[in-house]
Amino acid sequence: MLTIHAADLLVPGDRRPPVPGGAVLVDGRGCAAVGTYEELAAARPTARVRRWPGLITPGLLNPYGPELLERAYHPDPREAEELGTEPITGAGLAALGMTDSRWGASARRGVQRLLAHGAVAVAGGLWRPAVVDAVHRAGLGVEERFAVPPGRPTLDALAGRSLADALLRPFPPAGGAGLDATFAVFDAPDEDALAERGAGTCVATVLAGRLVYRRR
Repeated sequence: MLTIHAADLLVPGDRRPPVPGGAVLVDGRGCAAVGTYEELAAARPTARVRRWPGLITPGLLNPYGPELLERAYHPDPREAEELGTEPITGAGLAALGMTDSRWGASARRGVQRLLAHGAVAVAGGLWRPAVVDAVHRAGLGVEERFAVPPGRPTLDALAGRSLADALLRPFPPAGGAGLDATFAVFDAPDEDALAERGAGTCVATVLAGRLVYRRR
């Protein structure tokens, strides 16, 4: 099925300028084209259209994979009164008596929180089988990293980083295709506003053509 995802602005993710009224044409799991909505709609008039506020960017790479998924516990909402809602690390984590099933459930919630921040991949090796399984099932990518990133681990891949540094890879060139349709949409009018407001403004995340997160 062909779907056009359109927004007020599209950021290609490389040296190409932003595209006002930009859009992504998704064919199955692939990115068939990027351009203006008018161009893509004219070329594919039968495509389904999803309209989003703000700007479309390639998906983000969060550099804190092991720290967020294997060294932190993401509480179940039913545990909020006892444990709160923020990830638990350090002595608090050690006191929980984590089991494989609990690690898996935590990782699934952690992955959903990453997707809700526009992340489509994490960097750093993962070794807990329950965590690896949760990441694989969600379709989240895992990239190699060569050093521990500085700063406090955060779900916001834009915290302390430019958008260019946080992107997994740019959209294909105009007229190009072949890459997976993997991108995020943020409720911000431009790159400067996105840098100021952060990745928590994410309204949608698409992984290989699948809408895996949509803000309600």
